[in-house]
Amino acid sequence: MEYALRCIDCGKKFEKDELHTCPSCGGLLEVKIELESVRVDFKFDGINLRVWKYASLLPIKSKPVSLNEGGTPLFKTELVSSSRVYVKHEGMNPSGSFKDRGMTVGVTKAIELGKKAVACASTGNTSASMAMYAAKAGLKAYVLLPAGKVALGKVAQALMHGAKVIGIKSNFDVALELVRRISEEENFYLLNSVNPFRLEGQKTIAFEIVDELGYVPDKVILPVGNAGNISAIFKGFRELKELELIDTIPRMVGVQAEGASPVYRAFREGKTDITPEENPETVATAIRIGNPVNAKKALNAIYESDGLSVSVSDDEIIEAQKLLASKEGIGVEPASAASVAGLKKLEEMGEIQDNETIVCITTGHLLKDPETVVRVCGEPVEVEANLESIRKVL
Repeated sequence: MEYALRCIDCGKKFEKDELHTCPSCGGLLEVKIELESVRVDFKFDGINLRVWKYASLLPIKSKPVSLNEGGTPLFKTELVSSSRVYVKHEGMNPSGSFKDRGMTVGVTKAIELGKKAVACASTGNTSASMAMYAAKAGLKAYVLLPAGKVALGKVAQALMHGAKVIGIKSNFDVALELVRRISEEENFYLLNSVNPFRLEGQKTIAFEIVDELGYVPDKVILPVGNAGNISAIFKGFRELKELELIDTIPRMVGVQAEGASPVYRAFREGKTDITPEENPETVATAIRIGNPVNAKKALNAIYESDGLSVSVSDDEIIEAQKLLASKEGIGVEPASAASVAGLKKLEEMGEIQDNETIVCITTGHLLKDPETVVRVCGEPVEVEANLESIRKVL
């Protein structure tokens, strides 16, 4: 496979894999695969499991660092009666979130580059995933996160898998700025979504959707935090179309929480750049990001696919989380439920057409954030250990 890193702003190409942003203009980079050099082979051979089934479209030359990520279930639901709505539950990945798809590629690239340590800023899921894959690869892992602002389930994962976790007295955006600087100074391999190779793993969500459905859906709806996932999935569909494996690309719909919605506001105003939000706040901690690094990529994905962006309230997010759990048996963390809250918002806006096929991406498992569950559902009822007491509360 032949590929280069291409700046999405100035268009310049670079063949140095360690770059994260353009040396010429500072723009974001994406992996530009020369698709005519690719021999597409998606055969399942018992080795290329799940994400690595699509190895022929992943820019990796060595044996992958894998925990059998990908292959997540696609559930048909009754969320909207007039359309076929599926939920792609990325919380069923090894660490409980979609981040594993990116980390298997990102950590493998770190090994290829001879790195001894990886680092990230995180609202939780990135740190949990990176710690697991770094442990598997024998790499040191360093995490910066906003102190007191990350669900304990995610912090526990990073700690258990051996990462050095540092809480800073500020928000995620400051943590990302600091970890980018220290990674450069200490020669750590940065594994936030500004890393274009990490997003290559995440584009396999698009490949799996087409594999599982057998066709291209009309819309793909997903939460937007640091904005890498929506651009990665769009890139996956775009590559399939360029390879003439599909004829159309779904409309990409990015959903943000009202308290952290710079991409939505830019879309509403028809802009290609965001105005950062200084103090983002939402119950959906995984998308509590005011200055998403991949905002321009996300907006490009939305505009180029004739897509949409909507914002939803915390109450709408929790309502959607409860709906998924109580009606469909699918347990997700609050940020994941933003996609379903966005679906309901689109229905209210008249943006859902009869007989459409829609895929909602749920990005993380319910057990990622048990504190919120207890807060919104209440604690178990305690009674005396006898049948009469139990019957009173049945």
